[in-house]
Amino acid sequence: MLSSDTLKRGLSKGLHVMIMLAKIMLPVYLVVESLRASGLLETVSRFFVPFMTVLGLPGEAAFALIIGAAVNIYAALGVLVSIDLTAKQATIIAIVLSISHNLIGETVVIRKIGVNPYFIAGLRIFSAFVVGAILNLIL
Repeated sequence: MLSSDTLKRGLSKGLHVMIMLAKIMLPVYLVVESLRASGLLETVSRFFVPFMTVLGLPGEAAFALIIGAAVNIYAALGVLVSIDLTAKQATIIAIVLSISHNLIGETVVIRKIGVNPYFIAGLRIFSAFVVGAILNLIL
């Protein structure tokens, strides 16, 4: 049975997580919308169109992939909420981000355990791109 104490703790922890995520996603969303309004997002997106086409994604998705790889998936979600994606595109970007997220933070950990961090980061980026391209072909 659900006690009132359990409910209070759950609501408190849920609110804490929601605030933490909002602190990441809201500023990123505002930056992306500002870049879109200034026209800079479209300029940068055009540069990435050839790479994104292989993945079946719009050029704007490159910004989400870069933010997700450098920072974390939640920051990438802040970008993605401002981009219109199909179900296929959302699936591809979710899987690509799951492979290549938080490269900076995880590379530090990988270095500490004695593995070549550049090899692992490169492998993750390459694997994410290959898996994304394959998904684009089969979905």
